[in-house]
Amino acid sequence: MIKRGRIVAFFLLILLFAGTISTTIQGITKDIRLGLDLQGGFEILYEVTPIEEDQDLNRDVLEDTVELLTNRVNVLGISETNINIEGEDRIRVQLAGIDDQDKARELLSTSARLSFRTIDDDQIRINDKPLSLEMDEESTDTSPDTEEGEIFDGNDLVEGSASQEFGPSGAPIVTLKVKDANDFASVTEKVKSLVNSDVSVPYSPNAMVIWMDYQEGDSFVEELQKPADERKYISAPNVDQTLMTNNVQINGDFTKEEAQELAKILNAGSLPVNMEELYSNSVGAQFGEQAMNKTILAGSIGIGLIFVFMMLYYRLPGVVATITLSVYIYLILQVFEWMNGVLTLPGIAALVLGVGMAVDANIITYERIKEELRSGKSTISAFKAGNSRSLSTILDANITTLLAAIVLFSFGTSSVKGFATMLILSIIVSFLTAVYGSRLLLGLWVNSKALNKKPGFFGVRQKDIQDIADDEEVEPKVFGRSFDFVKHRNKFFAISILLVVFGVGFISFTGLNVGIDFTSGSRVQIQADNSVTAEDVEQDFQDLGYAPKKVVASGDNKDVAVVRFDKVLTKEEIAEIKSEIGKQYSSAENVSTSVVSSIVGEELVKNAIYSVLIASIGIIIYVTIRFEIYFALTAIVALLHDAFFIVALFSITKLEFDITIIAAILTIVGYSVNDTIVTFDRIRENLKKKKRVKTFKELSEIVNRSLMQTLARSINTVLTVIFAALMLLLFGATSITNFSFALVIGLLAGTYSSLFIAAQLWLVWRGSMLKKKPIKYEEKKKPSGPQV
Repeated sequence: MIKRGRIVAFFLLILLFAGTISTTIQGITKDIRLGLDLQGGFEILYEVTPIEEDQDLNRDVLEDTVELLTNRVNVLGISETNINIEGEDRIRVQLAGIDDQDKARELLSTSARLSFRTIDDDQIRINDKPLSLEMDEESTDTSPDTEEGEIFDGNDLVEGSASQEFGPSGAPIVTLKVKDANDFASVTEKVKSLVNSDVSVPYSPNAMVIWMDYQEGDSFVEELQKPADERKYISAPNVDQTLMTNNVQINGDFTKEEAQELAKILNAGSLPVNMEELYSNSVGAQFGEQAMNKTILAGSIGIGLIFVFMMLYYRLPGVVATITLSVYIYLILQVFEWMNGVLTLPGIAALVLGVGMAVDANIITYERIKEELRSGKSTISAFKAGNSRSLSTILDANITTLLAAIVLFSFGTSSVKGFATMLILSIIVSFLTAVYGSRLLLGLWVNSKALNKKPGFFGVRQKDIQDIADDEEVEPKVFGRSFDFVKHRNKFFAISILLVVFGVGFISFTGLNVGIDFTSGSRVQIQADNSVTAEDVEQDFQDLGYAPKKVVASGDNKDVAVVRFDKVLTKEEIAEIKSEIGKQYSSAENVSTSVVSSIVGEELVKNAIYSVLIASIGIIIYVTIRFEIYFALTAIVALLHDAFFIVALFSITKLEFDITIIAAILTIVGYSVNDTIVTFDRIRENLKKKKRVKTFKELSEIVNRSLMQTLARSINTVLTVIFAALMLLLFGATSITNFSFALVIGLLAGTYSSLFIAAQLWLVWRGSMLKKKPIKYEEKKKPSGPQV
């Protein structure tokens, strides 16, 4: 008798899910913070160094610096700000959705240390000693004339006293207050008394030069020769009387906005440290919007294909999978919003890939259920056995992928961390939805008895079902055929060896087109209004005085130009390029830049090596604990095989190899081990059934049967993940094209190695030791008799 209440419960749950998602999803997506690559903005990594040699650079100093930087950012009215301390001497600043990036960059890098100097660039002390001028061009000494008394500088001003006013002539000025009028009187008295009898100069010796962030080597005399708007000092008023006052007035060729900004910078406070840019990345707003739209479209197509495939191949279980996958996507976004996470372009890619990986748990379970149905079991028995026997496989496969994702998060850059965070979330949430969600929903149908004697709802044909009374195992077939993989193992080994030798030769002779992430340098990307050619863009840069190393035109309509430099562009050069090149092709907002110093480049290389090694060691340890050392070592050989083919193909195609490719390799490492473990788990299960294996022939039969039993799962899983990766490659943003290409290649290589390398290698290795160490699986006997 059909229990209709369970079917009603199924549809009520569907209505509950649909109602919850439809009424809340808009609010969730609206509240998720977008990263720089999706809405524009810039990111800078600063190295912090002491101002004085004896200054202690501790955590308190770094926290004070972060607070001061935050105050400065508030001047710009930017709401989405992220300023973090990294390590012992670094600060990373991320500003999203900012209009004037050059202005913000200048504001952040300014130390805002005011100094008052004479025209020969000497500092002025508060004492009774007279000053003297040394205008000799060979003189480089800019220390005060005496060592007595304190230097008069920004520390003698009242905090927060700066304001923009208008002078007697109506010109904008900045006013300040000094703490002690007597100190200011002493200083102005000394400057007023200065004479220059030794060298004739065409300007007054009684000027007090006010500098912002004076650096060693700066010269008032040299700056005076420049146009007024290019001079580094702020003002140089003539002092002709002693000023006994708390009020200081700074005159200059200011606009009202410039005077207001100067006042705000001074009020925000001077930085207690020096900061040097190690890495920077800026993204134009239009770039971000286009990238987001294209990637969401690509992801939607990929996910749609996965849904259609699951429903066509697995019938009713496939429908259940699409429901749980929809809930999975909703939960991922909800949890990400609760975490106050920042969604980046790689993060969207991870979400889309996560759908492909999440469906793997469904496929493993559904294939086991189909296998049990073919053996002649009832629908309820097949459902229970399939879920029970697939759980440990799913758990092992997810943990190894999780290990790779955690390593990726630990060693990745900020954008890679975003990818890793989403990947970790995807693995955890998919385990809950695919295992428990699918069991709940499909269980309602199975336990309602509506599916009894209806294997077609699971994609199983009646003629493939054998009588349960037969003791023989169901012969595993794919596409109605059985394949002897083990028989051709030497051919597979030979193919891999030849490809590896070819790849090593290609890499040795041609190398990799390594990106600036690993070599240091600069990258400029231009979103043009019309089609461009690499030659024209290169010529325009040369006309500006820049010599690009490489220029590539890309995009659907060849409207994107990527220009690479070996040198690290300064912030002034970046501003010039954005202004001039942006004006020629579109606007400054449509020019994105990325700059990596040699220090960061070396660190990224080191971290990339560490990440692969640590992920490999972690996987070896886990697989050894769960299986045995022979399984672990052959799994590592397989994943290194897959990683190598990605590197080799990047060498052959000359595509740029950057930090995101390391993220792709580690993702494939996790996926490859996931795939391999599913096969190993079935080998172990079949060994337990056999209990004792003495000959190589027996072992090879078990390995081949295990490969055939997991073949459908391997094919279907790689298809679903490739649907996602391929759509990202074909329709996604250009900035993740290489990343998507690496994933597609890695997925194909991972499936090949799982079927034809890992299991076969284990067979050869373990089979060679059978005479000395036969395989035995014996159940522990329960003790008989009374227990005390």
